[in-house]
Amino acid sequence: MSTSEPPFRWRSIALPALLPTLLFSIGEGAIIPIIPIAANNLGATLAIAGLVAGILTIGELFGNIPSGWLIARVGERPAMIGASGLSIVGLVICVIAPNPVALGFGVLLVGLATAVFALARHAFMTSFVPIAYRARALSTLGGTFRLGYFIGPFLTAVTISLTGTASSAFWIHIVMCLSAAILLITLPDPTATFGSVRTVRLAGRTMREGEALAEQESAGLFRTIYNSRDVLTRLGLGAALIGALRASRQVVLPLWAVSIGISEPDTAIIIGIAGAVDFALFYASGQIMDRFGRLWSALPSMIGLGVGHLALSLTHDLDSNVSWFIGVAMFLSLANGIGSGILMTLGADLADKSNPAPFLGAWRFTGNLGGAGAPLIIAGVTAVASLSIAVATLGVFGLLGAGVIARYLPRFSPRPERGGAGPESAAGPAG
Repeated sequence: MSTSEPPFRWRSIALPALLPTLLFSIGEGAIIPIIPIAANNLGATLAIAGLVAGILTIGELFGNIPSGWLIARVGERPAMIGASGLSIVGLVICVIAPNPVALGFGVLLVGLATAVFALARHAFMTSFVPIAYRARALSTLGGTFRLGYFIGPFLTAVTISLTGTASSAFWIHIVMCLSAAILLITLPDPTATFGSVRTVRLAGRTMREGEALAEQESAGLFRTIYNSRDVLTRLGLGAALIGALRASRQVVLPLWAVSIGISEPDTAIIIGIAGAVDFALFYASGQIMDRFGRLWSALPSMIGLGVGHLALSLTHDLDSNVSWFIGVAMFLSLANGIGSGILMTLGADLADKSNPAPFLGAWRFTGNLGGAGAPLIIAGVTAVASLSIAVATLGVFGLLGAGVIARYLPRFSPRPERGGAGPESAAGPAG
């Protein structure tokens, strides 16, 4: 790297990375509360509506497998543009869907596109942000995503109030994807904006560091899972349950609102306010992890998510069920916010410091596997029993996850040093 390279400035990543991410995230945040409602309006039962909502997470799970290969070959910016285009195709299908099956297919395409966009923006930041600023940049990127989840539902509430139809919320994401793509297309080449970037040699090719990271995460995924089976069958089980409870929250809240008769705009507003609680805590979570250890973020978060699900399951037929719904929605967001960044942090702790990408891909896949499984559990239990029992089942899983974390996290992730220093190494068991 040339010593004459201009110093890094935060505003240099605002347009090429943070603003497109915010736009895409606002769109996704706008449709998440409305997917089960749209399915219900097309004649789906509560169980099928929950399944359709969960297809978004399932799409992200399977999209993670080829996304690294794709980004390594076309580059970060073209991958984000292409993901925006694929998402638009899926959203148009959602708008014109005549039945829940067509809606589910459109949601699946949006999930696949989300996986590509998410990994591409991560690779982009890895390539173009100096190492000294990388952690803060990635933390800011995560906060940007949560900000979009906060703003999106409010736009949904306004749009439904103006149009009277839930499916109009999909147009918000279409507009946001178009805006993100246009912004990425019209901006100058990041290489010219940022100056020289770090490159590496991989498979006989010279690649940007972020592209190499993306490809390594996807390559040999299942082999890496097998090689890391010791930690993934223990602490990885906790990660999967964290992913399950987070995904459950996104499906259960709008589904519960449908079942107790809350209007579509009110549902979006409640979920938007809950998103504000979640967003407000992402920095506090990092402070807790750095100062007191990973356990003090992960354990309260899982206990809170488990207890919140169990509490919600008991309120369906109460006269005050709407008030309980609002209170539990805020509590679940508080619990989720306290655990912000825990999966990324634990993945970084556990990965081989000399070659972290393969393990990070396996770790993320494990968490996403739990996230994809939760909606299937909700749909299945709702179909054979009731939504309340399905929510209670996820609550029990949350408490089981807290037990797994309490048992294995101290073994695999060391305590921070005095003075707030990060962990030295967590590549294997501590004894």
